[in-house]
Amino acid sequence: MASRLLRFVLAFVFALAFAGGPGLARAEDPATAVQPADVPLVVSSAQVTVPPVPAGYVIEERGWLRFSYPPAAKERVEGILRDADSVKADLAELLGQPVLDHVEVRVAPTFSDMARLAPVGAPVPEYASGIAYNGMHLVLLTMMAPRGSDATDLDAVFRHELAHVALEDAVRGHHVPVWFNEGLAVNFASERLARTYTLAQATLQGTLLPLADLERSMGKTTDEVPIAYAESADFVHFLQRRTDRVRFASLISRVSEGQTFDRAATDAYGADLRKLEYQWRSDLEKRFSVLPILTGGGFVWVLVMGGLVYAYVKKRRRAKKILDRWAHEEALEDARAARRAELEREEVLGFAGSAALRRPQKIEHDGHWHTLH
Repeated sequence: MASRLLRFVLAFVFALAFAGGPGLARAEDPATAVQPADVPLVVSSAQVTVPPVPAGYVIEERGWLRFSYPPAAKERVEGILRDADSVKADLAELLGQPVLDHVEVRVAPTFSDMARLAPVGAPVPEYASGIAYNGMHLVLLTMMAPRGSDATDLDAVFRHELAHVALEDAVRGHHVPVWFNEGLAVNFASERLARTYTLAQATLQGTLLPLADLERSMGKTTDEVPIAYAESADFVHFLQRRTDRVRFASLISRVSEGQTFDRAATDAYGADLRKLEYQWRSDLEKRFSVLPILTGGGFVWVLVMGGLVYAYVKKRRRAKKILDRWAHEEALEDARAARRAELEREEVLGFAGSAALRRPQKIEHDGHWHTLH
């Protein structure tokens, strides 16, 4: 009974915090994806044609970063450009390797606009708010979610996609599992909290997937997909614990030198993936156990729920602020257009009036017409 009550309360709180409607879209929607959401496409630049940036776009060169966006996006990309160098430095520190010597990022107003900026023959998945073409160091972002009318959280999607490109650089193109690639990006973009309910529910219900099955499950369209993504994000977070940062960097270094991922993990952590998975599952059971509630430790859960409610309120306020700003900008543009039309009309009427004044005037007097000059 207590277990069912806990699941119900958690479901309700998380539904409020991360439901659809007016809000900020996440980088992907794994539940509707037909392939691993946001997995970068490795494309050789010699094999494809990349469309040019549209005329009128602002192009900013920041050394390693070439960033282009429509003028209307200036305010929304200011934070990205301001923090880009520190984001790059954080990725280099996390991965223990120099990364991102050059990257091109293109921001488009809508999904359709983003799709037109994609390399020919390498279309953007229909569910993506961003995508990374690793072989080309090209990242595409959209300001609006592919579905609905939500604004994309550009900062989060930028960090997510850049993490994919950085990982590709760090391992020098060697293979890493899809779950590791996606889990790294989700964690770096701080998107893991949104998947905590799915993880907690799977832990309490005993429906967690084996680590070996995560990649297979990501390619499906079943109920396993969100569980696979939640587990991937949390397991990679587990590998990045403060005490294991050096081991994590060692794992990346070993893969970059040509070791298989499984072997590199064993050598770096002193335990194979099966043992690491066992340790992680034990940690999950401690975190999501119903024992704290049964023994009077419910205050911990109250704090967790309070934090989620705070996140929900903050998210809604941020979304409303963005939508209000867009409405204000549209109103200003409509006012400018109306004023331009009014000035043009006045100019036409003024010209007609001046012409009428210049035209000779005739009057009739005593049966005769006279011209006035």
